Amino acid sequence: LRSCSPGRARRTNASRRAGLVARFGDLYARERLDAETFLRTYISDTEMVQRIIYIAAVESFHAAKMAYRQFKIRVRETLSIGHSGPESLEDTVLDYIVRHDDLYDVQASVNEVIRSMNISPKISFPPEIDFIVISTLIRELCRVAFSMQTLIPPLDIAFGTDGELYSETKYHRSFDSDFTAALVAYHVWPALMENDVVIVKGEAVTKR
Repeated sequence: LRSCSPGRARRTNASRRAGLVARFGDLYARERLDAETFLRTYISDTEMVQRIIYIAAVESFHAAKMAYRQFKIRVRETLSIGHSGPESLEDTVLDYIVRHDDLYDVQASVNEVIRSMNISPKISFPPEIDFIVISTLIRELCRVAFSMQTLIPPLDIAFGTDGELYSETKYHRSFDSDFTAALVAYHVWPALMENDVVIVKGEAVTKR
């Protein structure tokens, strides 16, 4: 293991949080639209394209969080052997992960996301094409989601289900929504949460 800098995680928490929240917004504004444009060359159904991207985001966060938990366990086991303070073991572990987040095997998470998408009952893709075509978006989502787990408190995305009651605090309505409808038909982008409080709204389509 490389050397670590005690206290780094807590000292940089506010600036890292601001950067990651901004990056999440960039993913929505840029990479998401790039992926949507690319998918439209294969799929004419707008709803299916948007569903694919939403599920890619959800699965990316799930895979990154799983990878973070496993990575943290390995780091804790290794550092606990020679740990003597003055920082707590948990702080030392977090400092190490923040300093060496390049050790995160993001490709393994990308592969896991694509596997999950291939068996999702909510989306489909032309058989001659693979979800790997949006791997750039998936990779960046995984990186951001992994880094968000190192924050105190960590950030996560809101859980969304088709048919849920539309929430003004969690989502913006898509321009093609029925603005009088009370239920979410499907989601375009997840909301970002901190301690169960929405800090960045997602996007949803409402229809009767």
